[in-house]
Amino acid sequence: MKSNQNKNALLILILGALTALSPFSIDMYLPAFQKMATAFGTGVSEVSLSLSSYFVGLAVGQLFYGPLLDRFGRKKPLYVGLVLYILATIGCLMSTSIEGLIAFRFLQAIGGCAANVASVAMVRDLFTAKESAKVFSLLMLILGVSPLVAPTAGGYLASVFGWQAVFISLGIIGALMLVVSFTYLPESHKPDASQSLRPGPIIKDYLEILKNPQFYTYTFAGALAFSGLFVYVAGSPIIFMEIFQVSERTYGWIFAGLAVGFVGASQLNLVLLKKFSNEQILLGSLMILVITGLSFFIGAFNNWYGIGGTIGTLFLFLSCVGLANPNGAALALAPFAKDAGKASALMGSLQMGTGALASVAVGVLKAQQIFPIAAVFASSALLALGILIFGNRRMTEKVEVSSDETSAAIAH
Repeated sequence: MKSNQNKNALLILILGALTALSPFSIDMYLPAFQKMATAFGTGVSEVSLSLSSYFVGLAVGQLFYGPLLDRFGRKKPLYVGLVLYILATIGCLMSTSIEGLIAFRFLQAIGGCAANVASVAMVRDLFTAKESAKVFSLLMLILGVSPLVAPTAGGYLASVFGWQAVFISLGIIGALMLVVSFTYLPESHKPDASQSLRPGPIIKDYLEILKNPQFYTYTFAGALAFSGLFVYVAGSPIIFMEIFQVSERTYGWIFAGLAVGFVGASQLNLVLLKKFSNEQILLGSLMILVITGLSFFIGAFNNWYGIGGTIGTLFLFLSCVGLANPNGAALALAPFAKDAGKASALMGSLQMGTGALASVAVGVLKAQQIFPIAAVFASSALLALGILIFGNRRMTEKVEVSSDETSAAIAH
């Protein structure tokens, strides 16, 4: 009995590490933006486009790995993805231009995406529905370590050894995950030759899901709210290291502290669900998000905020995003008991795609002040609330959410 518990604990730890690979790859190199901008002879806002390309890679990868994992089993696509991740990380390390870095970060995301999609699929394979809810909660806690540890570690590596040290570390992490996955992970799904990989049927299935009013309302409302997180991640090096002139190490600590708001709100959501419905929490969090976004926009325009006020406002904003995301995801996936995997992949892709577009604005606007970043915050929040209100009027019926679906959505 004890041996079985230890085996499950090791399995959950490995799956949690796989889930955290991409978030770690995002957060760890943020403190190095200034050093990378100097090395490539460009600005921090241009370096942020390499972050946007990573988000685009995640959006694209999620749509493809679902069918591949069903057709070839869980482990082979995971191995291919991790090898691609390692090779692309080496490419990032060897890059001599910002254009090369942007391209290799896209490929790194395509590879790293396999770890997240495979780990979620393996949880559903290896655990019952009741056990899965608990496992997803544990994965969320492991995932929450990434924004607390990664930027702090990245800040120390960049300040002491240079920006290349960050990618060396990521390459080592990817190689360790490949060895551990090969050695300890069981194959949880037999290859199914009946699964078609033809683009036509796959696209048709995705379009059918997208036509569902409940899906597109909550997916796009949630995605626009969630895009605030992407804008924050892309803009935070500019805000704190360029505008407020903090060091790489200090930036890492600030980023970790603000991450507590997002991760903590996701856990607070489990408590709120005992008294309120998913719809009530989503609506309330979006309303506060709009108020916070507009306040930040007006304050930035009038130069009201110092570093303390900026940190406080961003903490509240990210907390609202942490509440909106799991509830929007749960409501979007509720109608799809049969095609939950495809619906989840499509929702994740749309979230990442929307976030990527929003984060691109930071680089395209060449933001060197808080005001343009605050404008994107406010705009995304207003659009999210508008879509929720408009979409609710078009829904003739609504599928309610079970507790298991909410837990799974949080992990997603």
